[in-house]
Amino acid sequence: MTNDDISVPASTVDTASNNLELTILRSVVQREGFCRKVLPHIKPEYFLGATKLVYSLILDFISKYNKLPDSTCLQIELQQTVNDTHRVEANELIQVIANTRNPTNTEEAWLLDVTEKWCKERALYLAIMESINIIDGKKKGLLSPGAIPEILSKALSVSFDTNVGHDYIDSSDKRYDFYHTTEDKIPFDLQMFNTITNNGVPRKTLNIIMASTGVGKSLVMCHMAAAMLSQGRNVLYITMEMAEERIAERIDANLFDVSLDQLATLSQDSFRSKIKRISERTRGKLIIKEYPTASAHTGHFRALLQELKLKRNIIPEVIFIDYLNICASSRMKGLGGSINSYSFIKAIAEEIRGLAVEFNVPIWSATQVNRTGSSSSDIELTDTSESFGLPATADFMVALIATEQLDNLNQMMVKQLKNRYSDMSRHRRFIIGVDRAKMRLYDVEDSAQTLLSSEGNSGGSNNKGPATDQQKPQFGHNAGIKRFRPGVVGSV
Repeated sequence: MTNDDISVPASTVDTASNNLELTILRSVVQREGFCRKVLPHIKPEYFLGATKLVYSLILDFISKYNKLPDSTCLQIELQQTVNDTHRVEANELIQVIANTRNPTNTEEAWLLDVTEKWCKERALYLAIMESINIIDGKKKGLLSPGAIPEILSKALSVSFDTNVGHDYIDSSDKRYDFYHTTEDKIPFDLQMFNTITNNGVPRKTLNIIMASTGVGKSLVMCHMAAAMLSQGRNVLYITMEMAEERIAERIDANLFDVSLDQLATLSQDSFRSKIKRISERTRGKLIIKEYPTASAHTGHFRALLQELKLKRNIIPEVIFIDYLNICASSRMKGLGGSINSYSFIKAIAEEIRGLAVEFNVPIWSATQVNRTGSSSSDIELTDTSESFGLPATADFMVALIATEQLDNLNQMMVKQLKNRYSDMSRHRRFIIGVDRAKMRLYDVEDSAQTLLSSEGNSGGSNNKGPATDQQKPQFGHNAGIKRFRPGVVGSV
């Protein structure tokens, strides 16, 4: 049964003055201020039968002539409709609207509140009915069950937002305050990352780490997760590549200041002692959640975030997703048919960035390089695997570059590929130290950074293929290293 199958009986039209829907219709045609505020948010499908037909006539008239219609105009427009099913009831409804005036002392704020509440209830009802149709297979081939969370989320987010944009002149004071407001950012424990992002990444952003297989994408994210836990922040780490225990093992090595090989030799008392010391130095929580590869999408992540809030009273301040390319999309079924990798990965990136905005958190994820990038010593944006739609969506993107020479020095090069937080020409490339045994990163001495200047740190070479000895930046052992102080959680 559809909305159009339900009509408003004539008997109810006689008492329509007490009906909320009729009150809304009267207010729309009799109160211009009210009409301008609610018209963009009230959809014809929120109404039933004759009421829906009358509202459609009102909406079409205002959209075409930019004026409120009177009863004569509506009746003439009604005669020209081809929908005879509700014409009689609609004509009576127009007369009721014309002959009944809204009290002049009715508070417009009250009208807005009850209308907004009614719109939310109708939107949620329609979303539930659409979800039932999806489950019953009535929309097979159009929408998958994975779209249900997003449909319900949109319905629950219905709101009368009166803000129509930033007025350059009238809103200048707000703009001045914005310029002088310190933005809430999540800082790093690495100096160079803070430098290139102006002291951390803002909330509501998508940040991407790109590298070849085995270079250290998960290592970097595990180190960041450990460092942010040490800052007292709640961290959610979603993994679809490794088991929960493997991710926790890497973070243990980082925070315990022991190598991965030594973890298995720790006594239970020593293990518990280290965990207790960490818990005493941080108020944060680190939750690691594993999903099967390519099976989870933002609908699952959203449900997880809601469960954490309800069951554990944990609200993550930063989210890591390891990694984006092996997520599913809530809007598209997997690759195949008419869906190509560009559209599919771009859809996933857009959904994840939307999740970051919805929950007011920065999200970190990773992606692979393509075949050309895997053999390049100077990775570019064009070396992104599968979809260039990912860098188009991301707010911040860096590449990790490893060479044999850098590996011998326990170092890694980081190259900026996209940066919405700062001038990307500053420190286009820089060096960080890597302790792979303990899954840690650390700052190197400034002398190691200055050695990059000969390669054009502010610009960058576009040479492809393995670098020759002349092309590779030369890093001597005189480049000093700042190491972590053993036993101090998250220190540099």
